[in-house]
Amino acid sequence: MTTFARAGRFSKGYDTAEVEDFFEFARRDYEEPEPTMTTAEVRRVTFTLIQGGYDPSDVDAALDRLEDALAARERSARIAEVGERQFLEELTGSARQLQGRLGRPAGERFRRAVGSDLSYDVDQVDALCDDLREYFSGATAMSPDEVRRAAFAPRRGPDGYREADVDAFLERVVEVMAIVD
Repeated sequence: MTTFARAGRFSKGYDTAEVEDFFEFARRDYEEPEPTMTTAEVRRVTFTLIQGGYDPSDVDAALDRLEDALAARERSARIAEVGERQFLEELTGSARQLQGRLGRPAGERFRRAVGSDLSYDVDQVDALCDDLREYFSGATAMSPDEVRRAAFAPRRGPDGYREADVDAFLERVVEVMAIVD
């Protein structure tokens, strides 16, 4: 049984049964010689919020550790499959693709939302993109957790970047960063 801190008395937390089931499956799967769980699955897992549930920050930290462990395992498996040289070429190619978007002018890095769709604050997203550009150029250190925990003020419509575009890009960034770390 996994033990996490509970959310505050007047706060909602993650459904304890869902969390327990997920981490039990993850533990069993990780112990298998050929596990099936991937880092992408860990990034996409969601839990229902309920009164008296587990503290989301505590569970999210455990998910981050699981993702990092799976990324290391995936990296080792890929190197064993294609060799270190090919692996590094693939990783470099992925980083170049990310840098292409990061090199776009501020305000033009992602598509704008339409109508009254929820979107992310352009200046805040661009600030993170500037930090990521520095990271990928080797000028500064940054951890996958910093990207995972990035939060942006909500906007409506074309005042912000489309959430789906930003989220997909940042998911790919975390994937690459987790492999590098």
